[in-house]
Amino acid sequence: MKLNYVTKQLSTVKRWMATTLFCMLAIAFVWQGAFLSNTSAMAAPTVTLIASSDAGDKVQEKTSKDAGRAKNFIEDTKDKVKEAAKSNASKVDQATDNGSFAERKAKKDAATIQKRADEDAARTKEAVDKTKNVVERTVDNIKDAFGK
Repeated sequence: MKLNYVTKQLSTVKRWMATTLFCMLAIAFVWQGAFLSNTSAMAAPTVTLIASSDAGDKVQEKTSKDAGRAKNFIEDTKDKVKEAAKSNASKVDQATDNGSFAERKAKKDAATIQKRADEDAARTKEAVDKTKNVVERTVDNIKDAFGK
């Protein structure tokens, strides 16, 4: 059966209407999901302060604990780098005869690596301290703002 002009146009209009309706329904479901997915964010009859002193103290304790862990990790890494440098210099020393160029170079490189490991560890620990202090200051400022 061959469709005539009017039937083709009607078929096209039906298809566009169905597509539009489907898109509108999809938008409506997404819209509803976005606003109703987090019901805990809606107003509650009880007043809850986000920046209560307990939360601030917990944040500061956690920051201090994490900073200590980070410093321990930095110290361990520094020690491993130093150990690797000593080990490499020792292997070169064993493999070469006394006073060779390679031996002197390996020892000099080991000293340089150890020195840089100390400097890098000190800089990184300082950065950790600064970050910890910024977080603690921010928490104190927030507590002061809500405390007044």
